[in-house]
Amino acid sequence: MSTLPESNRFDGHQHELNQAKSEVPFSCDGCKELGFGSCYQCPVTNCSYIVHKECHNPPLTLSSHQFFEGCNFQFHKEYPTGPGTRICDVCVSDIHGFSYQCSRGKHDLHPRCANLPPAFSLPDSDKAIYLCDEIKSRCLKCQSKRRSSGKVHGLSYVSSEGKLCYHVACLNEALVENWRNGLLTPDANANGESSRSLELQSLAPNQVARPQSSRAMRKLKWLIKFLKLVISALLGDHFTLFSTLFHFFQN
Repeated sequence: MSTLPESNRFDGHQHELNQAKSEVPFSCDGCKELGFGSCYQCPVTNCSYIVHKECHNPPLTLSSHQFFEGCNFQFHKEYPTGPGTRICDVCVSDIHGFSYQCSRGKHDLHPRCANLPPAFSLPDSDKAIYLCDEIKSRCLKCQSKRRSSGKVHGLSYVSSEGKLCYHVACLNEALVENWRNGLLTPDANANGESSRSLELQSLAPNQVARPQSSRAMRKLKWLIKFLKLVISALLGDHFTLFSTLFHFFQN
C-alpha cells in the first residue's frame, strides 16, 4: 500500500485514504468531531482511520472568513498546549484535533466548521436559510438567543423570515445525543429501503405538540424541512440522505 505524500501526512497515518461515504456516524480522526456521509477512510483491513473530507489534505491557509474579517487562517494539526485550550468560534466546542487559527490569534475553527455553507435555498421555495452571528428569535433547542463560552458566541442557522433559529453548537449536541441513543444509523423498513431517523423532541423540545389544524401542520412541516436542511449542512451531505427523518410522525 502506498503512503501519503510527505506534505499530506498531517497525522502520521501511513496509508493512502480512499474517498467513501459512511452510512453511519463516525468520530473524525482529524478534528475529533462527529462526521457522516462523505469522508476519506483507510482501506487496510483492521484499520478504522476515517476523516471528514474537509480534514483530508486540508489547505494550509484559508482566506478571510465572512464573520472574521481581517483574519487569515492557518492550519494546525494540534496546539502545543494540548486539547481543550482553544474553542471553535462557530460551534463553541473545544478543539481536540485539526483546526485553523486566525493570524491574529483571536479565532479558531474546526475544518468542517470553516466550510459550512453560508446560505442555501429550499427546493421549490422562495425561502432560504442563512448562517448568522446574531439571531432575533430563540434557538429551537436551548431557547436562548446566545450560545456562549467566554468571549466565543458561536454561529447559528436562521430561516429567511427569522423565526426559526438553531445554534450550530446546540445542533451538534442534539446530533450526538441522537447518535448515542442509537438513532442516525441505517434502519431497513418493510420494503427493504434504508432510512434514518431522529427524535424531534430532542431537536426542538417546544415544538412537539400534535398539530390540530392545517395551518399548524404546515408550520410543523416547515420546521422539519428547516431542521432537515440544517442537519444536512452540518453533516456535510445532501438532505435527501434522510428518507425518514423524525420519529414524531411515526407514532
